[in-house]
Amino acid sequence: MEKQERFSSRWTLLLSTMGMAIGAGNIWRFPRLAGQYGGSFLIPWCIFLLLWSVPLIVIEFSIGRKTRKGVIGSFAVLMGPRYTWMGGFVAFVTMAIMFYYSVVTGWALRYFLTAVSGNLATVDHSAYWEQFTSSYQPIVFHLVALLVASLVISRGVVRGIERANRILLPSLVLLLVIGIVRSLTLPNASVGLNYFFGIKLEYLLNYQVWLEGLSQSAWSTGAGWGLILTYAVYMKENEDVVLNSFITGFGNNSASLLAGLAIIPAIFSLTPTVAQAEAALQAGNDGLSFIVIPQLFGQLPAARLFVSVFFLALFFAALSSLISMFELSTRLLMDFGLPRRKALPVVSFLTAVLGLPSALYLRFFKNQDWVWGLGLIISGLFFVLLVKHLGVAKFRREFVNVVKDDLRLGKWFELVVRYLIPVEAVVLLLWWLYRSVGWSPGSWFNPFGAETLGTCLFQWALIILLMISLNRVIFQKLNLKRNRE
Repeated sequence: MEKQERFSSRWTLLLSTMGMAIGAGNIWRFPRLAGQYGGSFLIPWCIFLLLWSVPLIVIEFSIGRKTRKGVIGSFAVLMGPRYTWMGGFVAFVTMAIMFYYSVVTGWALRYFLTAVSGNLATVDHSAYWEQFTSSYQPIVFHLVALLVASLVISRGVVRGIERANRILLPSLVLLLVIGIVRSLTLPNASVGLNYFFGIKLEYLLNYQVWLEGLSQSAWSTGAGWGLILTYAVYMKENEDVVLNSFITGFGNNSASLLAGLAIIPAIFSLTPTVAQAEAALQAGNDGLSFIVIPQLFGQLPAARLFVSVFFLALFFAALSSLISMFELSTRLLMDFGLPRRKALPVVSFLTAVLGLPSALYLRFFKNQDWVWGLGLIISGLFFVLLVKHLGVAKFRREFVNVVKDDLRLGKWFELVVRYLIPVEAVVLLLWWLYRSVGWSPGSWFNPFGAETLGTCLFQWALIILLMISLNRVIFQKLNLKRNRE
């Protein structure tokens, strides 16, 4: 049995967990919502950081440190053999996201190279996006992205994940700062800045703003994905779980604010009216990033540099998150007895093959993003059920507050986990599913629709039934008595 690696320091652990949390959603989804609702969106977004994200991050850190197992092994150990399928569902959801997330990472890399060459300034951006996504090129860059992630994971925790995040996260912050300086020095940038931080009572009284804030907090921080649990497997015994959780959560939100400062004032400066700026921000995640921003920023002096900085930042953010998804998947196979050198090729092959439909068909990509992005809410709920199975007070006492000099977690944690997060999860699921009925009236029940209620229920049920049917086999195959690197 080979010795299991540990992160060399708290600094490198936090760099890695923040690199995991800070992804494409910070750069393309947060500015879109903050730009639409202004400072009114920031209030629920910050509140739900404390009432959803941080408690779940605490749970994941504590479980990973305690069990030293991946997601499936942790559920099997802590909930017992009968509930192994829950860990299987959580793991599958994150892996399903990985299959198309490598495609997003590849998009960002392709656009960065095009921007650096100067060719992006001479194209019709809508036509270029359509031509690019309907060609073979996304396959090539999907494979390049997963190759880079595989090379990092192949080198292990210290030489791979640590070293990569020592470069990626500081570089991302530097690129965002460069973007902020350029954005805030544009004419009339103050209009966007005032809109970004301006609070409107009518928005605060709008329940949709609060649900969007909860959604962003749930999806952006990585809480409930199983990724933090995976990195926590390699943390030192005396690490302060509570402090690390707050730093990870607030670090993620800080990166979102930096992205907002780099993008929102620039959009308001480069569009003739506030109404047009708001319309630009409603172009959707990929529309904002790959059509609107290149089009608007192309008007600037030194546009090549500014657009290149944006896409390089998007690539670094996506890559750091993709690396964590690869490690989660690799860790799962290691829990089944495979050493890292054998587990990684399996993960790479599966990602290469199962990511092809998303690379080839934008409709399939949107379907998977819809189904498994929403499936993450169920994953978060399963983590809460695990804690409630153990006993919330016992979990706080025996899993979290176990190191003498740690920051102590108060009883507010018990109230949030026992009552609030389950309610939040149910409300969020019902709200998004209800909205999806309005997107496709008359065909909302279609199990093969792109973004229908029917396709969510069908795919979730399929995976849950599959995991339940294989529950005993999965548990028996788990290597619960030893760890191998």
